[in-house]
Amino acid sequence: MRSERAAAFAPGRVNLIGEHTDYNQGLALPFAIAEGVTVQARATNGEIVSAHAVDLDEDDEFPLREPPGVEGWRAFVRGAVAECGRAGFEVPAADLRIEGDVPRGSGLSSSAALEVALCLALLGLVGETCNDRIALARLCARVENDWVGAQTGMLDQLASLFGAAEGALLIDFRTLAIVPVPLRLGGWRFAVVDSGERHANASSGYNERRAECERARTLLGIDSLRDASAAQVAGLPQPLRARAEHVLGENARVGEAVAALRAEDLPAVGTLLDASHASLRDLYEVSTPPVERAVTRLRERGAAGARLMGGGFGGSVLGLFAPGVPTPNGAREVRPGPGAHLLPDAID
Repeated sequence: MRSERAAAFAPGRVNLIGEHTDYNQGLALPFAIAEGVTVQARATNGEIVSAHAVDLDEDDEFPLREPPGVEGWRAFVRGAVAECGRAGFEVPAADLRIEGDVPRGSGLSSSAALEVALCLALLGLVGETCNDRIALARLCARVENDWVGAQTGMLDQLASLFGAAEGALLIDFRTLAIVPVPLRLGGWRFAVVDSGERHANASSGYNERRAECERARTLLGIDSLRDASAAQVAGLPQPLRARAEHVLGENARVGEAVAALRAEDLPAVGTLLDASHASLRDLYEVSTPPVERAVTRLRERGAAGARLMGGGFGGSVLGLFAPGVPTPNGAREVRPGPGAHLLPDAID
């Protein structure tokens, strides 16, 4: 049943471990967080979609059918409208109001939260309950790939859509199988600190790293770097060898982190965070001096482990703190939260 109004919330995410593995058909271990993006939608007459970004105090207006491309936050809105239409949903003209509390460019996936909230709200106007969340994640990924220009995988969208309170998600990107993993922290806390350097996936080296992985896969003649052996990887030229070594090592660390969480061995998780960061810095080369300073600061303040998050080239750093160890000033504690959902009442 079509509705005049709909509202949706989609969370950001923390990827505990498993970075740059999603587009290599590997493994990752994210969890949704409490912070996110809320989109309120009101159906209107005519053929024009209007949008207001509350946090930026900026507006956009564009035709419902075949909206032209644009940059910035407007690309997400236009892409969501267009991709919902291309998927066969008769999305109406609408007024959209967007606001959120996930810092942009921080590595907490504000972009996926925006895509998912937009699509859920738009589909809510046409009475779509979105039971097939894998298909919805694919739709949202097309928004980011084709409209925003960031060739990301589906990690962020899946984490936002399938998140659950008090749990992480083991995602296998070959099969898209998702297995809940309990986060029984027992007083341990995850916290993030902003490096002070904003990243943007489309304009950073993210796409370059993805292309390097594709070249390595092609040279090895395999379906995915996940299938490579250490001996095969050793024969690759640099920097492709280093990129592939990171992927193999990171997949192994995801499995070790799942085992540690199930055993409630949080010190082992901290050690794995440190190892992941070393690989991202030395093999994948996505760290920066501000990120390194943030990692060092967290470790000096007692973090059991710390690593950069997200695509790299700036953004936030994740630290794990034992009970009784205070987090640094300016750090934001992050806890698992529920996945994306329609809100019961749209706000006028």
